[in-house]
Amino acid sequence: MEYKDYYKIMGVDKKATDTEIKRAYRKLARKYHPDVSKEADAEVKFKEVGEAYEVLKDKEKRAAYDQLGSNWNGQQDFTPPPGWDPGGFDFNRGRSTGGTYSDEFGGGQSEDFSDFFESLFGQGRSTGSRRRGFQMQGEDNHAKIQIDLEDSFNGASRSITLQMPEAGADGRVTQRTRTLKVSIPKGIKQGQQIRLGGQGSAGHGGGKKGDLYLEIEFRSHRHYRVEGADVFLDLPLAPWEAALGAKIKVPTPAGAIDLTIPANSQAGKKLRLKGRGLPSKVPGDLYVVVQIVLPPAGNNKARELFEQMRDNVEFNPRADMEVA
Repeated sequence: MEYKDYYKIMGVDKKATDTEIKRAYRKLARKYHPDVSKEADAEVKFKEVGEAYEVLKDKEKRAAYDQLGSNWNGQQDFTPPPGWDPGGFDFNRGRSTGGTYSDEFGGGQSEDFSDFFESLFGQGRSTGSRRRGFQMQGEDNHAKIQIDLEDSFNGASRSITLQMPEAGADGRVTQRTRTLKVSIPKGIKQGQQIRLGGQGSAGHGGGKKGDLYLEIEFRSHRHYRVEGADVFLDLPLAPWEAALGAKIKVPTPAGAIDLTIPANSQAGKKLRLKGRGLPSKVPGDLYVVVQIVLPPAGNNKARELFEQMRDNVEFNPRADMEVA
């Protein structure tokens, strides 16, 4: 009896997540289903993929299969070890006669599973050809969209244009331009996704459409940068504002505010404004980062003032450096 390497059949790693396994099944089932595939061995491949998915999607079957695989000697001629007990699991409970492996895609019924599967899991096999009408949910699509930081602060409704893959009646995939109206929720962060139900690829055999997931990116902003829910603003200060302290008006995404600059503020000092970052149940913070900007010594008066500071202020910016 031939050993079945279900991970190899599905084209996934042994550490693959449930999501990765489901994604691989959708892709392969669509590729090999006899109703749509042009492959010569499509029906055989379709059965193999369905059998592999039946095992790998089920945590108990997968655990038992992995337990067996760790002791497999690599030979194709396979016999279960004496006294084989797949973890004490009851694989017959709630099982359909023909071995349904269609998951939520609906309708796909296996004609029979291999001797290898039956020997491990005691799966009853159907007789004759009983394949029913095939239905499969459409594939989920993913895209990235750019929004303004202000859209996250206030929430917004935006029209977006995307190039989406679409399969025609002849099975060929083309790119179609679609314009969608999207609601941007207040407080959304970079990297988060907006799900648009039923806006993905069309299903097969009357199956429902997949979903469209839009990953959020922020456009570059001339004032702010974002890290998670926190917002950062580099604030230029004149030397005397940093040295003596000052009260100045600064911009924030929610509007300008009066900010007190402590005396003797050094370049790089962060002034935290709690709760003024991205809005959410736990809002982020706004960090104002001090940047000291020197005025040019562009005239005699300015040069004289710099010379006076040089001669009267004891200050060595390289005091902590070992300079010979």
